[in-house]
Amino acid sequence: MDFGYKEEELVDVLEDVDGVRDLMVFNDDVNTFDHVIETLVRVCKHSTTQAEQCAYIIHYNGKCSVKKGSLANLKPMKEAICEAGIDAQVV
Repeated sequence: MDFGYKEEELVDVLEDVDGVRDLMVFNDDVNTFDHVIETLVRVCKHSTTQAEQCAYIIHYNGKCSVKKGSLANLKPMKEAICEAGIDAQVV
């Protein structure tokens, strides 16, 4: 049965209800792999291996969701990543 809703709209509504967001980190031509890895370990408490995997995904795909959680938990992490000169957003 078609209720006239688009799948994308339903996903947006569900994300708003449960409060789960993504901390996205974006690729650039400035930061080194080591800097991104060290920042993810320090800010997101990733293991070195997990941070390396995220850095490769960021490099090859242009972005990576490095953490999921509530806006309240992710916002300080986003700010710390941005202060390190790395582009990040909570989506």
